[in-house]
Amino acid sequence: MSFSFDNLNPLHLDILKEIGTIGAGNAATSLSKMLNRRIDMKVPEVKIAEFKDVEDIMDGAETLVVGIYLEFQGDISGIVLLVLDVISAKRITALLLGNAHRDALNEAFSEIEVSALEELGNILTAAYLGAISSFTGLAVKPSVPYFACDMLGAILSVPMIQFGQTSDRAMFIETDLINGTERFRSHFIVIPDIESFTVILKALGVV
Repeated sequence: MSFSFDNLNPLHLDILKEIGTIGAGNAATSLSKMLNRRIDMKVPEVKIAEFKDVEDIMDGAETLVVGIYLEFQGDISGIVLLVLDVISAKRITALLLGNAHRDALNEAFSEIEVSALEELGNILTAAYLGAISSFTGLAVKPSVPYFACDMLGAILSVPMIQFGQTSDRAMFIETDLINGTERFRSHFIVIPDIESFTVILKALGVV
């Protein structure tokens, strides 16, 4: 089977949504243990979106954001991009590091904050990839994470350049991390390479 996003039917989308939901639960549990406090996650919204539409979904190309970029290899390969707005990223580092909230957009992220956000990316990505592995039996291992703070258009240009020649769409997962009354919006962009989608669907027995 030669994969095309146009071939995805409602069953395929429901399975991808279920994987995203289980991944979100895994991520909330892992983050709660890391922080020693309860962190919930809203049931994620899963979309298959064209690259050109992702910027609009996420408030525009000139929005300043934090991006944590990881690659994954194994039985399938691809990339994961975790995107947070800057204020959410500052507040999450405050939770991780036990500091007062730091909302000022003109303050650069310190080295320890960058490390904390990279570890956050590790934890959340491992949870989602773990959900894929549980569903499919496929072995998947993430790479070392990379941090960037830039305009959304610049952050998204990395996967667009890397995968734009083989696909113009990606699996887009939007969810909220919830700490009491605080909500931190997070966006996952999961882009298996084009051959990996076929491997995933075959492993699930739906092709």
